[in-house]
Amino acid sequence: MKSPATPDSAPPAPVLSVVIPFFNEAANVAPLLAELQTTLAALGVSAEVIAVNDGSADTTGAALDAAARGWPALRVEHFARNRGQAAALWHGFRCARGTWLAMLDGDGQNPPAELARLWELRESADMIAGARVARQDSALRRTMSRVANAVRRAALRDGVSDTGCSLKLFRREVAGSFIPLRTMYSFLPAFAVAAGYSIREIPVAHRPRRAGVSNYGLGVMAVLPLLDLVALCWLLRRIARRPTEENR
Repeated sequence: MKSPATPDSAPPAPVLSVVIPFFNEAANVAPLLAELQTTLAALGVSAEVIAVNDGSADTTGAALDAAARGWPALRVEHFARNRGQAAALWHGFRCARGTWLAMLDGDGQNPPAELARLWELRESADMIAGARVARQDSALRRTMSRVANAVRRAALRDGVSDTGCSLKLFRREVAGSFIPLRTMYSFLPAFAVAAGYSIREIPVAHRPRRAGVSNYGLGVMAVLPLLDLVALCWLLRRIARRPTEENR
């Protein structure tokens, strides 16, 4: 008799993996995951959800564990200390088994229902990126984001207007183009474009926080990405592009 741990007895890989980093978002865990569960059930595809607790100092970890007990598709990964959003995403991508990977943020400002719109367009590009409309953030955050996006877009020519939108869907192989920088989340479309993958951006809804406060200030949103941008301008122009149908 084969051991239960053998690969032959492992569950089949899901079609879709959704990766969500959480840091001090205890009050947002249950409502966000409830919405996501409804959305995935409506899509009718085999899916898994990978929630990464990024060393939260509140009860986020306990809330995630409680949710996982009632939802077998949910897997929780815990960091012993806070390592940052990029590290949480990188870990989630490495754990994901799906043919397609999706991202959401743990603050719930991107409605999970919007994932259905990206899913409908999945065959139109290798990465479908959301662009927030009618953003429900402070004037300062909107200004910071607008400046950072303009500088990045001019320097890297990734064709994306709102790289700060967490809602993205992409083929599994696209994740192989990502580089685990501390500000990786700011440059995912640029990595994909540099590697020869196609990107489509679509408008998505945005809403105010239900609870809690933003964990990302000026340094995380603007200063650190701009510092990393200097190195990326050199590096991305030297990445070997994947073969395309035209040059195979």
